[in-house]
Amino acid sequence: MYIPEFNRVRDHTEIISFIQANPFAILITASDAGPFATHLPILAREAGDQIILHGHMAKANPHWELLQRGEESLTIFHGPHAYISPRLYESRDSVPTWNYATVHAYGRARLFSEPEQLMEEVREIINAFDPDYFAQWISLSDKFREGMLKHIVGFEIVTTRIEAKFKLSQNRTKRDQANVITALGTSKDSAASEIAKLMREQGLGV
Repeated sequence: MYIPEFNRVRDHTEIISFIQANPFAILITASDAGPFATHLPILAREAGDQIILHGHMAKANPHWELLQRGEESLTIFHGPHAYISPRLYESRDSVPTWNYATVHAYGRARLFSEPEQLMEEVREIINAFDPDYFAQWISLSDKFREGMLKHIVGFEIVTTRIEAKFKLSQNRTKRDQANVITALGTSKDSAASEIAKLMREQGLGV
């Protein structure tokens, strides 16, 4: 990913917080026919200085067979984004652009299909997104739960390289940044207002 240095994020804590806040990702792996992508929720946990991604996909999805080859995969975590009008800049000699935040994570996957590991993976996914449902999941019959687990494949990716980019008008003047924050902050578009919030958190415009 092309990253100008003023857009690059290096802080480990900030990166993993971003991944955890934006877990619906795009997993991309090379196939004989070209890149193959799957959109799915992926969780992250830390192990020392490493970030480990994990999740599961339908066994009917051929993507897991590509992961089984041991080739490097790319996981893209995409955050808020917004169009930036040049009308917000002091200089008339300006052009439109787009502000956004994203993290690219690279690594090779390890697959698992043992019922105990899959059950733990499902438990983590449910607790992350719908903890109130977990009691219902546990109360379902063993036959039903075991049947569902047979239709998924779990995976774990130990990341070997992380690229994080926050393109947030860092190359503009403080006045321009403040104008962007004000305009996006009052937008009815939640993605735009989230960009304004992220810019404020990054200390821009002041």
